[in-house]
Amino acid sequence: MSYRSLNHFVSALESAGELVRIREFVSPNLEIAEVADRMVKNGGKALLFENTGTQFPLLINAFASDRRICMALGVNSLEEIEANLARLMKEFLGPKASLMDKLKLLPTLKEVASWMPKSVNRRGECQEVVMKNPDLSQIPVLTCWPADGGPFITLPGVHTVDPVTGIRNLGMYRMQVFSPDMTGMHWHLHKGSARHYHQWKEMGRKMPVTVTLGGDPVYTYAATAPLPENLDEYLLAGFLRRKKVELVKCLTNSLEVPADVDFVIEGYVDPAEELILEGPFGDHTGYYSLADYFPRFHVTCITHRKNAIYPTTIVGIPPQEDGWIGKATERIFLMPIRMTVAPEVTDMHMPVEGVFHNITLVSINKHYPGQAPKIMSALWGAGQMMFNKIMVVADSAVSLTDYDALARKISEYVDPVEDIHFLRGPVDILDHASSRYAYGSKMGIDATKKLSQEFDSTAPPSLSMEAVPAEEIQSSFPEIAAIRQDFVSEGISLLIISVKKSRKHQIRLLATDLLKNRQIGNVKFVLFVDSLLDLNSLSQIVWISANNIDPIRDCFHIESEPGIKVKTLFIDATRKSREFDDFQRDWPNVTVMDEKTIHSVDEKWPRLELGPLIPSPSHSYKVLNINFGAIS
Repeated sequence: MSYRSLNHFVSALESAGELVRIREFVSPNLEIAEVADRMVKNGGKALLFENTGTQFPLLINAFASDRRICMALGVNSLEEIEANLARLMKEFLGPKASLMDKLKLLPTLKEVASWMPKSVNRRGECQEVVMKNPDLSQIPVLTCWPADGGPFITLPGVHTVDPVTGIRNLGMYRMQVFSPDMTGMHWHLHKGSARHYHQWKEMGRKMPVTVTLGGDPVYTYAATAPLPENLDEYLLAGFLRRKKVELVKCLTNSLEVPADVDFVIEGYVDPAEELILEGPFGDHTGYYSLADYFPRFHVTCITHRKNAIYPTTIVGIPPQEDGWIGKATERIFLMPIRMTVAPEVTDMHMPVEGVFHNITLVSINKHYPGQAPKIMSALWGAGQMMFNKIMVVADSAVSLTDYDALARKISEYVDPVEDIHFLRGPVDILDHASSRYAYGSKMGIDATKKLSQEFDSTAPPSLSMEAVPAEEIQSSFPEIAAIRQDFVSEGISLLIISVKKSRKHQIRLLATDLLKNRQIGNVKFVLFVDSLLDLNSLSQIVWISANNIDPIRDCFHIESEPGIKVKTLFIDATRKSREFDDFQRDWPNVTVMDEKTIHSVDEKWPRLELGPLIPSPSHSYKVLNINFGAIS
């Protein structure tokens, strides 16, 4: 189904018991983010803040459940979209042996045509009210985390156009508000709008840009979708809502936007203008992305619907609302990957702790030796999958969401020397662990059952796991704060060791000593983390570790003799520094709320009508935040 407006979606959420209206004033400066963080991490409902200090109510947490993301996309389950897309692709890509087979495509072509975006020659509902003087301070833009550089628009649909072909791009890039009529435009160097920016710059012309907010929630999803270059996001939106998107012309530039969105912010970026220092920003990695220079977006006009609602979100330590958007992408784009990139893929899963790009789990129908590394290469070369850092490929019989079962298969089938593959390449610009900006490495783990051709006949046989003498190890090495060894007894060949770092190259030296003393048995994987981590929280360990490694630099073997590697992979997931690791970039802090805001929300909580007090999630993570600024 399609929604006529964001108000229509809000009504649907409320009728389904999925929304709470908050009438008490809650400040857009940190307080709304703190309330939302408590709710999203505890399975809470969508929130409509009606008293924001402006004329506009604010909607947040609208996608953050399996039910709500399905409601936003107009389905009962995400598998419906997957099945419908599979049907279309098979109809178009399947063989057409006769004229009759080709004629059978006509109804499908008519169906697809009904989703194509359409320009209409009229004012849109989004233009019912024109601000006399465009003023972003009239909109309740959130400041989300204490070290943020300022308020940020977090759910914008950013419209740009290729100056040569005229092809439109719709993307989502955070926008820091600097003044009533200027923001930053944080488009990453790998994204479509950034490419458009460089084209306009080469032509020496100002670049028209228009930002939309609200409307059918499908528009918000489409702006995040990893579509191929030059494929219109509004065609995807039409497919999802089963109805074409009607587009109207902006008032002060030549771009077109959906007629039924809530806000339209028109303007331009001047590529000849000096860049502005933007950030820091508490990002979806759970860490701050640090301040850097980005283009300025100048606002020339703001229009909105009558009774407009401002949609927003926060990102930070997972889970957050964007995790459910990522889940939709995982399901929707599985079939195109199967049909165009890797037909042997049977399933794909991106755990929320992997914050989209850090961890991808894949299962395949395996038929020949080397197939798992082939899949890794294919997927790393497919669009935004180039940002993936850790990929595990398993057999189709393994459930990718049964993490214990998958870990046992990794322990059983993976030779830590032969079955782990590394590659250098592009990484997300938010990856703080890479030694160089936007360039780092990836690790692929072949957890499939090996065929005869894949065995190294010269390698010694795998040895059974032995109990690890944790107390003895800690007694021998005072720098070790704690050891988690329970996985070994459960058939998972993993040891987690937390370390108090105090010297250069400490992790490699410690790993060498542990092997020399023969104290870790035949464990295949040893993970080192900082002593601040709670080893009882596996979710926290996975999230931190995936963020903190550059695989080629931080995953290593030790040789028992020259040329002979011990079959243990050591992984250094500790925080890197100039002092101990010769790491030259600034290391960011994790995002936690300040005590003043936490106390203020605690005091307001009974008046918010959200049930019993939910403690701040920041209490659990505050120990990981060093010095409290954006840089740790």
